[in-house]
Amino acid sequence: MQNLTPADTMRCPIRLCFVASVAIGFLWLLVTLKAPWEIEADRNMKATKGHVATPALSVGTEDNHSRRNDLRPLEEWQDLHFKYMDTVHQRRKTWLTVGISSVPGPNRNSLSHTLVSLFRASSKAKRRQLTVVVHLADSNLTWLRETVVQMAHLFSPQILAGQLILIHAPADAYPALGDVRDEAYQGEVYSKQNVDHAFLLSFAAKRSHYFLLLEDDVFCAPSFMSHIRQKVNAMSSDAWVLLEFSNMGFLGKLFRSKDLPVLAHFLLLFYKEKPLHRLIPHFRTLMAQKDPVLCRPFLFYHRMVYYSAQGSRTGQAVRSKAPSSPDNPPGAVFTDMKVFSVHFPWEAYTLDASFFWTHSVRAGSHLTVILNHPANLSRVQVLTGTIMDGKYTLERGHVELGYEPEGVPQSCTSFTVLGRLLEGQMDQEIFLRRMRCQVSCVKLVVDADQPGGLIVRHISLWEEHTKAESSADRSARDGK
Repeated sequence: MQNLTPADTMRCPIRLCFVASVAIGFLWLLVTLKAPWEIEADRNMKATKGHVATPALSVGTEDNHSRRNDLRPLEEWQDLHFKYMDTVHQRRKTWLTVGISSVPGPNRNSLSHTLVSLFRASSKAKRRQLTVVVHLADSNLTWLRETVVQMAHLFSPQILAGQLILIHAPADAYPALGDVRDEAYQGEVYSKQNVDHAFLLSFAAKRSHYFLLLEDDVFCAPSFMSHIRQKVNAMSSDAWVLLEFSNMGFLGKLFRSKDLPVLAHFLLLFYKEKPLHRLIPHFRTLMAQKDPVLCRPFLFYHRMVYYSAQGSRTGQAVRSKAPSSPDNPPGAVFTDMKVFSVHFPWEAYTLDASFFWTHSVRAGSHLTVILNHPANLSRVQVLTGTIMDGKYTLERGHVELGYEPEGVPQSCTSFTVLGRLLEGQMDQEIFLRRMRCQVSCVKLVVDADQPGGLIVRHISLWEEHTKAESSADRSARDGK
């Protein structure tokens, strides 16, 4: 690998685009050569308008796996690659490109979850104006193969339609990452991250009018494209370089595509200096936008990952926590409010940054947590509305505690009012042990019609354990 000089960086966009384009062929070959056993036997993908026809792939065996290099002539694979690239390049320029750079992480499904959220949050009409470019920014061939197989299995219609493009820049295309000046930010990690995104920006530069930068562990608000388009239209008379639809790192940053080559040059010139989330504000200032433009409500949030008791990161129910963190005993969540396909009711009861979002709630509507086993609760906290500006809070509502569950599915037969929400929040300690009565349900009730939407960020429960109840007993009781 060679160090980049300023003269080299001027030639980088051409080189980066070429490398990325060649990499698509590499990824497509990985799908077809490495993953036939993942695809149903004799599955034919027939050509439709805007699609390319791909040959049938048969289920693999050990024999044909050992002879996979002899399955087809190299020229035929190259022809397939060029047909696919023709489809990608002939697709008309879209309104928005979403760019994601992904590397291996503890949660192997984080990228697929992000893409599912991204496509589900957009209507069919909006998806025709959307291109998603994912840079698989790691040279681990096992991870590359598994990721491409997963993407091909889950998103083959989007890939073949040119809505989802996977690229990969090989390791020898990167500059040297040594001699980093700021060791406090784990220099080599953020230097590589800057170069990863320079490749991504260069490839995406001419694919749309606007470019949105995301990460591979996020979920998207419903109709996010409509919100972004409304903000862009409202800012049409203003000179802007960067609009921010999240306040977390470099997540949710919107650029004009015409500025992407300059930003890519900027990242390559200063990739060793600072992390990406600190370089972007400098770029904004250099491009004559003095103040940030935060666009609320924020549309993109991280899916938080917690650590298990053994120290490994996990998305399971068993998580280590600080003494003041909630327990949220296992349970089910039910509601009579309208449920959309992106933010489900159970997301209000998770211990991460997800939430439940609905629209036009009516008086008497409820969101109820039914615990798997009755519990001695010491504290209940309910948080509604967005974090920064408090939009979509529950204006009038209260929380009830329920007892004596019956029926299938179960529902509590009696309730007592715990307290009312003040400015969309409630945080109250309870002393039920004195009453010798364990709680089976926690119900959030809407007291007045509320058009315009409601976000329930968290229903958090703290459980009071007796000294006689060991951790092993609690684990056995909760089925962990």
